[in-house]
Amino acid sequence: LGGSTISPPREVHEDTYDLIVVGAGISGLASAWFWQRQWQQNHGRHARILILDNHDDFGGHAKRNEFTVDGKKLIGYGGSQSIDTPGHYSPEAMGLLHTLGIDVERFYQYYDRDFARRHGMGSRWFFDKAHYGINTSVPNPVGAGWLGVDAVEDLDAIVEAMPLSASGKQAMKRLLGSNEDWLAGKTQQEKIDYLRSKSYEDYLRSDLNMPEEVILVLRNRALGLWAVGYDALSALAAAHSAEPGTTTLGLDDWLWADDTGEPYIFHFPDGNATIARLLVRHLIPNSVSGSSMDDIVTATLDYAQLDAPTNAVRVRLNATALDVRHTEAGNTVDVTYANNGALTKVRGKQVIMACYNHVIPHICPELPSEQAEAMAFPEKAPLVYTNVALRNWRAFKRAGLYHFHATRDFWTYGSLDFPVSMPGYRFSASPDEPIVLHMVHVPTAAGRPAREQYREGRKQLLSLSFDDYERELRRQLSAMLSDADFDFDRDVAAITVNRWPHGYAYEYIDLWDPADWGPDNGPHIVARKPFGNIAIANSDSSAYAYVNGAIDAAWRAVNELQSSASGQA
Repeated sequence: LGGSTISPPREVHEDTYDLIVVGAGISGLASAWFWQRQWQQNHGRHARILILDNHDDFGGHAKRNEFTVDGKKLIGYGGSQSIDTPGHYSPEAMGLLHTLGIDVERFYQYYDRDFARRHGMGSRWFFDKAHYGINTSVPNPVGAGWLGVDAVEDLDAIVEAMPLSASGKQAMKRLLGSNEDWLAGKTQQEKIDYLRSKSYEDYLRSDLNMPEEVILVLRNRALGLWAVGYDALSALAAAHSAEPGTTTLGLDDWLWADDTGEPYIFHFPDGNATIARLLVRHLIPNSVSGSSMDDIVTATLDYAQLDAPTNAVRVRLNATALDVRHTEAGNTVDVTYANNGALTKVRGKQVIMACYNHVIPHICPELPSEQAEAMAFPEKAPLVYTNVALRNWRAFKRAGLYHFHATRDFWTYGSLDFPVSMPGYRFSASPDEPIVLHMVHVPTAAGRPAREQYREGRKQLLSLSFDDYERELRRQLSAMLSDADFDFDRDVAAITVNRWPHGYAYEYIDLWDPADWGPDNGPHIVARKPFGNIAIANSDSSAYAYVNGAIDAAWRAVNELQSSASGQA
């Protein structure tokens, strides 16, 4: 199928759908939602929509993890994390959230922004024995503002406790404590261009005269955001993250000109999986009870209803699309998929491909070659989100550890879960209660261009077994909490490893890509062009690895097809 020699079935299964969507992630579900609303407005009736997904659950990267520990239900996010800066959302994306019943203002009540401070916990940098000869940690000297963890004041004492050489400590003190404009004499634009021209590591090395041991302490601070270290990111990217050595350059007005000032608190207990669940409830009302953003969090879905024949919208899981092509007449599209070892062909008047861009050329043989080439350019970033269900967090309280950054160890950062309580779901209130610990591993290949690192990292990720991840968890947690009476076998109740070999959508990296490439310009513009009755919606097509990028892509794809669909009704 696609480019293979396997022939699709001759017969079409089921009546023709108005729309078939390949991919039941947020972009695919949002495509069905936008399509249905517009169809009803234009035609006064429901469209027949089929959504196919190759996984055993919907949501795509918006993954939900559940645990029951000592009688308490814990909900965690295993993928798409939060509604980040909703003040930047397009009217269409915000309109979707509002119609689903999401009121982001409620999180100012639901999110306990004083949790870490009230419990005397903060952020720490961890130095591991394999790289530093000792397992030790120090208070994070720059803080973790996105978690509400402030920087500390006694920099000299913190740096003295780091396992660095005497000269390394002096350099670190100078880097963290100086108010010097390291690029004095350059205009603002010259500074911006200069910072874009070199990696942050090169900037630290050549402009600030930082030794390698200091550079290595900072290298992996960007992994959670970019899935590569500062060896492969520009100094300008570091400035956008307010990294040491970039905050005294007089660029604040330029860097934060569009800052909404919104805190990072818009987080459901399962992250953006709640958005996917709300979309399904709106598309298939009998699949889940309730009517609000609150009751969906603990609602139980009836998966048997997702593909019921009486539904206007059907979600068919474990259905892997293998061949998508126009019929001979050219006014409909046949989609062949595999399910339970059998091949089935369905027909739609229109199709939206809301799956991973790299697979589309393999299953859409009619895709123009220029478009297929553009789709091959980006590389999704690999990463591992692991949730550890703890029976209690007494050891973390003793250690004062809410969040950590491991300078060079396997799990690059982690934290106790976001302290969000909603009606019907209460976050852990006491160190004696169960809690979710979120741990992140990002495989890299330092020294290579970013896209090469993503490819190599994917190989590393897939080469490791669950036992490998558990072994690294046991070793690193025991090392970080060695003085806090932590016992892995006693305190850990369960582990879920969410491996994302194709995680973040590729966002253009100014160190490697042209400076004018971004959401509005770059190969993804060619890659996402509709062809015939087929359009493309996914975060790849937005070159933006956030939930609003997925929603905006859905809106665009629906509007690209809607006019032709109206003509066929």
